Amino acid sequence: MNLKVKNQNTTTNYFSLITNYSIMKVYTKTGDKGTTALFGGTRVPKHHIRIESYGTVDELNSHIGLIRDQDINPNYKTVLIEVQDRLFTVGAILATPPEKQTLKNGQPRLQNLGIQETDIEYLENEIDKMEESLPPMTHFVLPGGHTTVSYCHIARCVCRRAERLATHLNDIEPTDEFVIKYLNRLSDYLFVLARKLSLDLKADEVQWIPRK
Repeated sequence: MNLKVKNQNTTTNYFSLITNYSIMKVYTKTGDKGTTALFGGTRVPKHHIRIESYGTVDELNSHIGLIRDQDINPNYKTVLIEVQDRLFTVGAILATPPEKQTLKNGQPRLQNLGIQETDIEYLENEIDKMEESLPPMTHFVLPGGHTTVSYCHIARCVCRRAERLATHLNDIEPTDEFVIKYLNRLSDYLFVLARKLSLDLKADEVQWIPRK
């Protein structure tokens, strides 16, 4: 299996697939000592907060792929494919340190990529459409009731973790505000999707009633 990247000497992480188009092997051996390259070539430890951030986005993307593989409404699958596409962009942004955001020619490194307000509005519109058919929430609900619903809740929790890591990164180095906003709205979308799937699949939605 071969992956496509532009320059095997500058970056080896998979987010380089988004913008680059020459061939190299999956394994490079450059990370065998516990470091990896960000966009622009800067090498950092694999436990670096920036790596944790986009690595968690990658994990989230995989969980969303699992939801998409379930027997669900094709419209949801269309939305989830769009989300997965946007998450690759989120990963590319998080993989680019501030000092490498501009190329030597003065052009933005990710000039053809970016999260925009319209991406966030897209999620909000999908949330609003689903909520039209859902009963109002009066209590918290326990995750579960159906395997597919549980997959949604797991993805929601991973999304929240990705958001926490992105905000942590933002405390250290400036991070695109739309990335944080998108992850926040995506976790809301996944929660509402879990509720909508509970309705579609006729799964029991168990309320959490605090003990008195």
